[in-house]
Amino acid sequence: MKLRSRLFHSSIALFCVASSLTAQARFPFDKPVEPFSISRGTFFEVSGSDPANALLPNGERPSKIATEILEAEELIRKQHIDGKKVTFQSMTRSALVGALKSLDPHSDFYDADEWREFLEEEESTYAGIGTTIATYTRNGVDSTYILGTFAGTAAAGAKFKYGDRFMNINGTDVSEMESDDVRELLRGAPGTTLKVTVERAATGKLEAFYLRRGTIPQPSIPDAYIVRPTVGYVAMTEGFTHTTGREFDDAVRKLTTQGMKSLVIDLRGNGGGIVDQSIKVAERFLPRGTTILTQKGRSRIDNKVWKSNVVNQLNIPVVLLVDEDTASASEIVAGALQDRDRALIVGTRTFGKGLVQSVMDLPGNTGMTLTSARYLTPSGRSIQRDYTSVGHYDYYKHSTQTAAIDRPFVETRTVTNRKVFGGDGIQPDEIVERPALTDAQVALQEPMFFFARDVVNGRVAGLDVEIALADTRALSVAFVKFMAANRGFNIANNVVEKESAFLANRLKYEIVLSQFGVTAADRVLLEDDVQAAKAVASLPRAAELARVSSSIK
Repeated sequence: MKLRSRLFHSSIALFCVASSLTAQARFPFDKPVEPFSISRGTFFEVSGSDPANALLPNGERPSKIATEILEAEELIRKQHIDGKKVTFQSMTRSALVGALKSLDPHSDFYDADEWREFLEEEESTYAGIGTTIATYTRNGVDSTYILGTFAGTAAAGAKFKYGDRFMNINGTDVSEMESDDVRELLRGAPGTTLKVTVERAATGKLEAFYLRRGTIPQPSIPDAYIVRPTVGYVAMTEGFTHTTGREFDDAVRKLTTQGMKSLVIDLRGNGGGIVDQSIKVAERFLPRGTTILTQKGRSRIDNKVWKSNVVNQLNIPVVLLVDEDTASASEIVAGALQDRDRALIVGTRTFGKGLVQSVMDLPGNTGMTLTSARYLTPSGRSIQRDYTSVGHYDYYKHSTQTAAIDRPFVETRTVTNRKVFGGDGIQPDEIVERPALTDAQVALQEPMFFFARDVVNGRVAGLDVEIALADTRALSVAFVKFMAANRGFNIANNVVEKESAFLANRLKYEIVLSQFGVTAADRVLLEDDVQAAKAVASLPRAAELARVSSSIK
């Protein structure tokens, strides 16, 4: 399943809930169940002040474990200083989350909104108006601005532009609201309408629109193009959804017609998704009958083996780009191709998420993921990183280094006898760190946005979009003047001078983003990407590795 770094903090954690979960691991839907077993369609409620006398919806008395939970919740309601503000529903939710988080970091409970978002990600769609948005601060005020729109959507129909600012949504003032909160207001059921007021970047005037939400497709492969002569690049960065295998085939066909002879697949930031789709990608490069993935569970029914079922493989050199946010299904692809020496891996160690979650619908449009098995690469190594000796925050943030965890890591061998290790994600063959943004570079993000906003709206003397795209020096000179006239950003002149190389690339990115959208703008960033450059340079080594491995039966 797709890695989700949302951390829930439980207000109570009842050990009896965890006991109930383990006792009901098989979730029999056709048998009588405990009222707190979290089986499909099971729930309970409280009426009156005596939990022991509360009845379940079917008229039966709750079991002892449910009674104890109800009594604890009633006591909290009566005795806690803020008890009047607490609902039974919120406490039960906290108990569920606390129980699941005591098992592992990836078993989780989702309320109705979270569950809807979860399912939308798996389906590669969501319902909204079709905008890309971000939060920027000016004069101490946080606001949400539009960066672009998707073709055929309500936002595109309203002609929303780069730099337009959200002011009001359905009567709610959002002029000083951050993008995460604005996004929740914009999303909703397909076909529903909402009133949106924006401040136009071009004129500063307020304009109101009645918009109808629609289903917005989100491709899992946002871009594929020839990045160097004969070198194809596929941005597989948005997770594995129901359409990923087909999208990948389409991308390969397009690139092949354009002269592709070798391929770089970018899995950075890919948090995973549907395992079968990751198998479809991996098997494009592996001989028929080759093991791609093994799943080991608690019982025989949870044990599975996936093998390649493709007759005609892609026989071109391949390099995979990975980072610490490459997780789950994307690690399956990396591990399978690395074990077979079919691809070279470049970047930084992957996240290390090799636990299998069963996805379960619950009453009230809520849901749950429950870990049921582990994934092993073809050589038998576990992808999963240790989570037993670190807290959830450290686990998600990689705050604890591998060397600090006192546990053995299993050594296995690839088909050409190279050493690889299990138990801590996928270690790249070529370790290349992507330089983190400095504090100064982070501080420059906001003035660059507002500068680009002025450029595209004709408010920078002597510089229009055409000149900005063609002449990076003129663009940088104009930005220096903009900064001198806008001291409110509190950035010293010497910072602008020191970051001239960074600014040249990022200013161009902003202008391209305003005119052509996110996908085209990301190509600009790739031009200055040290990991991508190393990936291209590593293709000859990947070709030799694949040649040697293909001769081994």
